[in-house]
Amino acid sequence: MPDLRYLLGVCLGAAAVLGVGGLGTYLLSGTESTTALDAYDTVTVDGHKALAPNIVAGRTQSKYHPLPWVGTKVEVACPEGLKAVAGTTIHCTGTRTDGSTVDIPVTVVEASDTHVTWRFSR
Repeated sequence: MPDLRYLLGVCLGAAAVLGVGGLGTYLLSGTESTTALDAYDTVTVDGHKALAPNIVAGRTQSKYHPLPWVGTKVEVACPEGLKAVAGTTIHCTGTRTDGSTVDIPVTVVEASDTHVTWRFSR
């Protein structure tokens, strides 16, 4: 008969591994990002500071499929910069490996003169 302490240790160890894996998945699968509006990342759209489209596309692509079990692998392209005005939404396009596309709405949550916080929908 196996020792009860051994079985308890195995169960607690497995629970700890699953908990850490779950926490890591949660942290990596976030859809919100805060980006600085600096000389390298900023463009102008309709007279407002905006986050450059290649920055929005790159960050969205990296967060859209951060782990094999989260999201779908896509190549993301955004049509224009993301205006640093709360509530602004643009629609980026994700292209899957099979050639099909997915619409990815990107919305500004909060904006200041130096940073923009935005999120996308998976």
